[in-house]
Amino acid sequence: MLPKKMNVLFLCTGNSCRSQMAEAFTNHLKGDTIRAWSAGIEPKSIDPRAVQVMAESGIDISGRSSKSPDDLKDVAFDVVITVCDHAHESCPVFPDKTRVVHAGFDDPPRLAAQAASEQEALSHYRRVRDEIRAFVERMEEGEERL
Repeated sequence: MLPKKMNVLFLCTGNSCRSQMAEAFTNHLKGDTIRAWSAGIEPKSIDPRAVQVMAESGIDISGRSSKSPDDLKDVAFDVVITVCDHAHESCPVFPDKTRVVHAGFDDPPRLAAQAASEQEALSHYRRVRDEIRAFVERMEEGEERL
C-alpha cells in the first residue's frame, strides 16, 4: 500500500500570486509525498504576472482559479502554511490536528506598483517566485520540516 500523502494548504490574502506559486511548485516538485492546495482570505483573480513568471519556470498556472478556505472545507489538511502576514493574522480556525506554519514572502503586486518599468515589476515577481521555489525545495528537509 502506498503511504498517504501529506495535505498542505498555502494560504494568502487573495490567492492570486504567492499561494498559487507555492501550490504549483509543491505539486510539481514534491507531488510524490505532498498534495498541495491554495486559498485566499479574500480571493481575487489570478495575477497575470504570476502566470508569466511561473511559465518561465515551466509551470502553467493560467487555468487556475482563486479559492477561499471554505471551498476546500472537505479536505483534511495536515499543515496550513500562511505565505503573507495578513493571512497569518486572519487565519481561519482549523482542526486541532492541523499545524499552522507561517512562511512570509514579499507581495509582488505591491512591490511592482512602484516599478519604473515592466521589467522592473517582473523582477519582483521573479525574486519572490524563486524564494517560494527554494522554500518548497527545502520542505521536509531540516528547517522547513513539516
